[in-house]
Amino acid sequence: MSHSGQNKQGVGSASSSRRVALFGNVESTGKPGLDSRRSQTPLVNINPFTPESLLIQSATQQRNSRKRAHYNDSCGEDMEVSDAETEEEVLPPKRITMMESNMNSRYASEFHELEKIGCGEYGAVFKCVKRLDGCVYAIKCSKKPLAGSVDEQNALREVYAHAVLGQHPHVVRYYSAWAEDDRMLIQNEYCNAGTLSDVTAKNYRRLGFLSELELKDLLLQVTRGLKYIHSSSLVHMDIKPSNIFISRKTIGSVVDTCDEEDEKDGLATSVVYKIGDLGHVTRLNNPQVEEGDSRFLANEVLQEDYSNLTKADVFSLALTVISASGAEPMPSNGDKWHQIRQGKLPPIPQVLSQQFLSLLKLMIHPDPARRPSTFDLIKHPVLLTAARMSADLLRVELNAEKFKNALLQKELKKAQIDTTAAEEKVLTGSTVQSDPKTSRLVGKKMNRSMSLTIY
Repeated sequence: MSHSGQNKQGVGSASSSRRVALFGNVESTGKPGLDSRRSQTPLVNINPFTPESLLIQSATQQRNSRKRAHYNDSCGEDMEVSDAETEEEVLPPKRITMMESNMNSRYASEFHELEKIGCGEYGAVFKCVKRLDGCVYAIKCSKKPLAGSVDEQNALREVYAHAVLGQHPHVVRYYSAWAEDDRMLIQNEYCNAGTLSDVTAKNYRRLGFLSELELKDLLLQVTRGLKYIHSSSLVHMDIKPSNIFISRKTIGSVVDTCDEEDEKDGLATSVVYKIGDLGHVTRLNNPQVEEGDSRFLANEVLQEDYSNLTKADVFSLALTVISASGAEPMPSNGDKWHQIRQGKLPPIPQVLSQQFLSLLKLMIHPDPARRPSTFDLIKHPVLLTAARMSADLLRVELNAEKFKNALLQKELKKAQIDTTAAEEKVLTGSTVQSDPKTSRLVGKKMNRSMSLTIY
């Protein structure tokens, strides 16, 4: 076989192995020396949001620098041709893309699709039942992106962020993700009441709105989710009504969803707000900012000032709450857009307390340094008052449930005692001889059991 034929064969085998790299196959380099050394290293992504990723990148850069310096000093210009081989040897593993999957459909085999519940520029979201556990999940399916495109980066970024953040009651829970048919699929918690955008649009059509107490509850819950994200040295960068998901719970189960701060305040409601869609998340150190929705975006981000990105999330949250109050849809540009960025609140079609309006105005202050942090918001007197009011309502309901349970327990105990006594008399053959014609066994017409449901 000629050298050209051998080269073509090598390229073909490398390309073939590269197509299946997503699931851990090793990419062949066509170089015997490198293949034996790299065959033990599976191809994996490096999550940029983990502290370990910084160490890996730093170590790789130092190793590359030492190798280049060593070969330059020892070999000089005579080694120019082999430098490429040296650099390839010390490069980190190739990044896995979504274009490299060739497995059978996991989506079809593991999930039964019920309905499409959302659609947008990113792709679509489906309500599905997992065949194995019978539970309902939301499966987010991205569009078919080009390798290395912004769409692919956003899809990977969302998976990275979910994996790092873990569980929090006010962040949509993540279960798994995989690539299939050149798409990214993400299995998330299903929120049974849709999004805040759905609620806002419905209220706007019927000229209704959330009350001030409900708006404060919304602000408090989402702030807790944002505080958790910020404490992980990440920022969301796309807070808006369509990215706030809602789960409606009964009082008994909501108590289980509360975090430590909720328990401390005694707060629990039948509506739980959760932050979702993490496709724009970036870290605070060395951020790679992909601008979100311009209607809710802070002006400093458009000016490429990334020095205070947590306050950009606070700005977006304020406009999200204002949208839920019944205000007109937020402008995407023009004079009204600029007026909001100058610190002017848009018209709100309901009477809100001056203290609450002042807090919202502070959250959209033109100077991000003047805006409150998520920690400041949680401790703000306006929201603490809302937490106490919600706690009082909850205590009344919980006390009523406890009283009801106590009565049921008392009745059940009495019934058990009476039943036991009756059964003992029947077994011993005891009778009551009040009249020969009406003689009967004690307990003959007594209710033998009582079925009660205890809540």
